Amino acid sequence: MKLPENIEGLIRAQNERDSTAFANYFTEQATVSDEGSSYSGREEIKQWIQQATEKYNMQLKSLDFKQTGSKGELTVEVTGTFPGSPAVMQYNLEFDGTSISSLKITG
Repeated sequence: MKLPENIEGLIRAQNERDSTAFANYFTEQATVSDEGSSYSGREEIKQWIQQATEKYNMQLKSLDFKQTGSKGELTVEVTGTFPGSPAVMQYNLEFDGTSISSLKITG
């Protein structure tokens, strides 16, 4: 499956545990919703992904990606040290150009 460069880069940054590179795929005012919490702006997103990766040792594998206009849905298999691993999750995305303005994780 051929992914857009920004989605491929986001997954690569996650799997390489590069929280700075991960956060740089988001706009300055982007929001992330995950496990009942919200994070705003690149710095909070960077801290969130760094803590989650350290806690759960997460790795992502893309299963599907669909995009219509400024909205996208990425289906990933997430493996790590959390109960129920591996888990299939949906990354519901909104884009501002090629940058992510919103990410809601469900699964």
